[in-house]
Amino acid sequence: MATHLVWLRNDLRINDNYALHAACRDNKATVIALYVATPGQWQDHDMAPKQAAFIAKSLHLLQQSLAERGIALHYQQCDRYDDAVETVKTFCQQQKVDAFFYNYQYAINERERDAAVERALNALNITCQGFDDGLLLPPGSVQSGSNGMYKVFTPFSKAFVRRLHQELPECVPAPAARDGAPLTTLHRLTPFDYPQEAFDETLFPPGEQGGLARLREFCQQPVVQYQDRRNFPVLDGTSRLSVHLATGTLSPRQCLHRLLKHHPDALDDGKSFIWLNELIWREFYTHLMVAWPMLCKHQPFIGWTRKVQWQENNALLTAWQQGQTGYPIVDAAMRQMNALGWMHNRLRMITASFLVKDLLIDWRTGERYFMRQLIDGDYAANNGGWQWAASTGTDSAPYFRIFNPTTQGERFDKDGEFIRRWLPELKDVPDSDIHSPQQWAEKNHKKLDYPQPIVEHKDARKKTLDAFEAARNAS
Repeated sequence: MATHLVWLRNDLRINDNYALHAACRDNKATVIALYVATPGQWQDHDMAPKQAAFIAKSLHLLQQSLAERGIALHYQQCDRYDDAVETVKTFCQQQKVDAFFYNYQYAINERERDAAVERALNALNITCQGFDDGLLLPPGSVQSGSNGMYKVFTPFSKAFVRRLHQELPECVPAPAARDGAPLTTLHRLTPFDYPQEAFDETLFPPGEQGGLARLREFCQQPVVQYQDRRNFPVLDGTSRLSVHLATGTLSPRQCLHRLLKHHPDALDDGKSFIWLNELIWREFYTHLMVAWPMLCKHQPFIGWTRKVQWQENNALLTAWQQGQTGYPIVDAAMRQMNALGWMHNRLRMITASFLVKDLLIDWRTGERYFMRQLIDGDYAANNGGWQWAASTGTDSAPYFRIFNPTTQGERFDKDGEFIRRWLPELKDVPDSDIHSPQQWAEKNHKKLDYPQPIVEHKDARKKTLDAFEAARNAS
C-alpha cells in the first residue's frame, strides 16, 4: 500500500488545500501529514509571539479535523530550514513514503529549502508534487505587454481581474473520511520551542472554522460598507481575515468564491470590489517578491533610495515603538498593535510614514518591528507596505508626499474616540483639541501625563525632503 505525505506549512486547513486534496486522490493510499517547526528560522524572520500562539492553536484544531478523516498529523521540530531538509528526508524514510505533496511558499529562503527537499527526496525515488495554493493566480501568470512583471499596481489589478473573468481558480473540497477514520490516538504536538503570547480569540478566532465563520459574516453585509468604513479605525469596518490568510487557515480562493456568492458583481467594480482589490494587493506584493528576489534581502526596489542617509536615534525609535511620540493618532495606533498584535490598515500607513518621513529612521527598522508584533505578519505584504510608505518601492508614494500626523488624525478620527480608547491619559481633552492636547493643556493650565511632540512636523518634513533629494542627486 502506498504512503502519501502532505507537508503542511502556512496552509493549516482541510478545505481548499491543493496538496492535501491531491494526496487523497488515491483512495487506497495511506495519507499522513507533517508539520515541522523551525524556531531558529522563525527568530531570524521575526515571527511575532502572538502569531506563534495562533499557529499552535490552529495546528491542534487541524489535527482534530484530519483525525476525523483518518489522517494522522505528525510533528517535528528542528532549528532552521537547513535542518528541515534532513528532518523531512529522515521522516519520509521512517514512514516509507512513496509520494510527497506540498504547497509552495514564495520567499527566497523558503524556495531554496523546498528545492533542497525535492532534491533529497528525488534521490530516494520519492515522487514530489508542489502546488500554487496560497494565491489566486500563480506568480508570473499576470504579465505586462512586454511579458514582464508589472511594476505598478493599477495595470496589474486590471490584468488580474481580466484573468479572473476568463476563469476563476477552483476551490477543492475537504478530503472524505478514509479507512480507519476517525483516529482515536493522536500524535503529541510538542509546544514550540519559541515564545508565545496570548491573543484576543474573539477578534482572531484560531483555526479554519474561525476563519470561515468570520469570512461568511463579513461577506454578507460588512463588505459592502467596507468602502465607506475602512479608513476609520474606531469602526469595525475591516475583515480582520489577514491572520487567516497569513497562516493559511483560510485560502484566498475561499475569500473570492464567498464574495462572489453574495455579491456576483464584485468583479465588475461593484462596491464589494474595493475589498477584492485588497486581496489583489496581497497578490501583487507576492508576485513582485518572486519576480525580484532582492526584496527578500532587505533591498529597496528603487535603487537610488539606497543612498538616503537615515539617522540612528534610539530615543526617537523607542518613543515611536512605545506610543510616546506626542502625536495622538500615531501613539494610539502603536499601542493598539503592541496590545493586540494587529493594527488598522490606515494606521499602518500613518505610523510607517511617521517613522520614515518625520523621524528619518530606516524603513527596515520599522518593517522588522511590525513583524515582531503582528499576529498577521506576512513578509511580502509587510515589506510592500513599508516600501510604499518609505517611497522606496514599486508603486510607492512619491518621496515628497508626506503625511501630516495631526491632519491624518483629524481626518480619520475626528472626535478622538479611537485615540481615547488607547490613550486614557487624554480622556478629559475636548474633541476639538484631541489632536493637539499639549496646546489645550498649556492654554487651560492643565497637567497632562503625555509627552510633547518629539519632532516638529514642518521641520522634520524639510529634513526628509533634503535627505531624499540629496540621495537622488547623488545617483
